[in-house]
Amino acid sequence: MKICSQNIRKIRRNKDFTQEYMAFEMGISQKAYSDIENSKVKINLEILTKISNILEIKPSEICSISHKCGVNDFEEKYNDLLNYMKQNNISIPDQFA
Repeated sequence: MKICSQNIRKIRRNKDFTQEYMAFEMGISQKAYSDIENSKVKINLEILTKISNILEIKPSEICSISHKCGVNDFEEKYNDLLNYMKQNNISIPDQFA
């Protein structure tokens, strides 16, 4: 996930967004956001989705540089997870459906 965190920082800087702005939009402290970019926090689906929305990019664009993440890798896993949740009657928040 270190590559993903580095990509988040790079994309954020390219858009001239500050850590403070990102943190505010996510509803967290600047320190908590800094921990995401410094790989001190594991990036889960909720965090990835929030960051992607703020940066106005697809979640797969964050990990596309990593040799472990293909361009469609995240989206495929995301869809697999949604299908699993549907098949097992697990409620899916509207923002993820």
